[in-house]
Amino acid sequence: MKRKLVILIVLVFLSPGLYARGQENTASGVNENSRRGSFLFSGFSGGMLLHGGYLFSDDPTKVFSNTGLGSPEYVMKLPRSGFCYGLGGTLRVHLLNFIHLGAEGYVSNMVISGGTGSNVRTAWGGAMCDIYLPWGRVRPLAGAGIGGGAMKRLFVPDQSPVAYGDSGSETNYNASYIKTPFFYLDPYVGVEIGLTDHIALTLKLDYMLPFGRTDSNLAGNVRWSNFMTPSGPRLYIGVLFGKMK
Repeated sequence: MKRKLVILIVLVFLSPGLYARGQENTASGVNENSRRGSFLFSGFSGGMLLHGGYLFSDDPTKVFSNTGLGSPEYVMKLPRSGFCYGLGGTLRVHLLNFIHLGAEGYVSNMVISGGTGSNVRTAWGGAMCDIYLPWGRVRPLAGAGIGGGAMKRLFVPDQSPVAYGDSGSETNYNASYIKTPFFYLDPYVGVEIGLTDHIALTLKLDYMLPFGRTDSNLAGNVRWSNFMTPSGPRLYIGVLFGKMK
């Protein structure tokens, strides 16, 4: 009986220490798993970006791609470059504390003639990935996006051009509208400036490379050799929200 009482007393005095040690081991395991998770997944962010840029082409017939606009002399006088502006957004996760991986989408409008409403509107979206350097609250980055989109070209002439058919028939063209699908590669560089742990100002400069068909036919092969214009650099500015650290 005395022996049982002594054993019971010893267990009572030892149990708090054993429990504390068990809790310490459990907490250590949880912290280890947490550290591994935070090493892989270091944050997330998303937001809207405004952009402006300048698009150009070496040949106006590549901009409008429609032989029915009138005589070759008239087509060669059409605009082949101009400023663009637009809006879009991005959503990405931060991996290993130096990689952004996510998705993006944008719409850009290039005004050809403000008086007639002629314009080239481009919409695109896809996946993006870049590598950034975490220098405190400043993060320089470089990467690329890849995906697909469509370019819509609307041309309304100030004076209706006249085209003549093989039989001598006369046709007045009041407008030309073409929609061309494409896939793209979009290299870019940029910088993010952390305003707080959850808000960052971002600047990005890109040069989207769209490749598609040279006409409005939706069928057929799309090849890298079919580089579409107008194209050019765009500068983006926006605010991102999320877990930046």
